[in-house]
Amino acid sequence: MSLPEHGYDYEACLAACARGEQQALRALYEQESARLLGVAQRIAGDKALAEDIVHDAFIRIWTGAASFDPARGSARGWIFSVTRHLALNFVRGHAREVPYSEPETVAAEHLDTFDYQARSGRIYGCLEQLDPARRNCLLHAYVDGYSHSQIAQKMNTPLGTVKAWIKRSLAALRECMG
Repeated sequence: MSLPEHGYDYEACLAACARGEQQALRALYEQESARLLGVAQRIAGDKALAEDIVHDAFIRIWTGAASFDPARGSARGWIFSVTRHLALNFVRGHAREVPYSEPETVAAEHLDTFDYQARSGRIYGCLEQLDPARRNCLLHAYVDGYSHSQIAQKMNTPLGTVKAWIKRSLAALRECMG
């Protein structure tokens, strides 16, 4: 991928997001949202779903910016990877529809109303309240973009347990964020 518009500094932008600078997220959104929407739409096959995916991607980018490691790749590549993982997880999750809400669906339903300015700092405190294993499951799913089975394998934990932990952790975050 080539750098658009005279070498936009994605690393600096992610570092600013990690420091909680909301203007950096806005700038990143203005810089890449149209391209990320195109990626998500190609994978999901639906513009409305792609818009939801990009929305969730920017939440993950905001909350996970501190986890970006330049030694593992470019900042722009990381941003696109977050979006691709979300889109692929969405497609996989909805290819096997089940009667209860999958965590991806729960997140999309409840994060649509996410108020960046009022809630951005509180999420860190809410995450700290979670049991470390459950918090790690949630972060692997929503920051790293791992599938439930990848998380189960990585944590050497049964798949059903991982799914339950993620579902309960999302409920706890919703309650904490109020």
